[in-house]
Amino acid sequence: MTTSRQRTGAHPPLVVEVEGPYACFTRPEFKTERLSYPVMTPSAAKGVLEAIFWKPEFAYQVLRIEVLEPVQWFSIRRNEVDSTLSMDWVRKAMSDHGHRFDVEQHRDQRNMVCLRKVAYRIHTQMRLQSHANAPEAKYRDQFRRRIERGACFSQPFLGTREFSASFGKATSRDPIEVTEDLGVMLHSIDYTGGRETYRWFHAQLEDGVLAVPPQGVELPTASAGVRTGGRG
Repeated sequence: MTTSRQRTGAHPPLVVEVEGPYACFTRPEFKTERLSYPVMTPSAAKGVLEAIFWKPEFAYQVLRIEVLEPVQWFSIRRNEVDSTLSMDWVRKAMSDHGHRFDVEQHRDQRNMVCLRKVAYRIHTQMRLQSHANAPEAKYRDQFRRRIERGACFSQPFLGTREFSASFGKATSRDPIEVTEDLGVMLHSIDYTGGRETYRWFHAQLEDGVLAVPPQGVELPTASAGVRTGGRG
């Protein structure tokens, strides 16, 4: 039986460090040209945590993100296609072997502004769901064991799947000494009833630490400037 103490997350935060040579935490308000936030978003941090260890019995609440490497930018141009395949197209291709997608006709070059040599320390709590049938300590121990072994359910990535991340136990590295108002940042994306709901918060980097509120705020689409997006 799960106690009220276990459900309120009275345990110390779980901590994991992630790093990689490249990252891109895409701002959802940009459609064709991908521009990264200057630091990891809570949504991206949650994606990394779920790649390492996920169960339907709990959800992660990111508390803060520490930036361990200076912010460095670079840009690349990539060849992409300007359309997606529908299920009708796939069915036709399966029945007609001469039906092919012409990449040359749909090729499009797009610019991508990314981050180089990134490292972050993520602090998180587990929030048990009402149907959880084990104490929180059990899931926390499983999480820590996976961190120690370097085990994961799927390869973590830093905003986009091309940019893989490595992870491990927390070190004694200090956050960067940077304080900056980052403006409105993506907090989370909810997928309900086939609809994407974006939640935002005003992000402030204080001596290299990004504090994350428990909940983001849903803004009118026009105010946020959102046209499309994914997990940042």
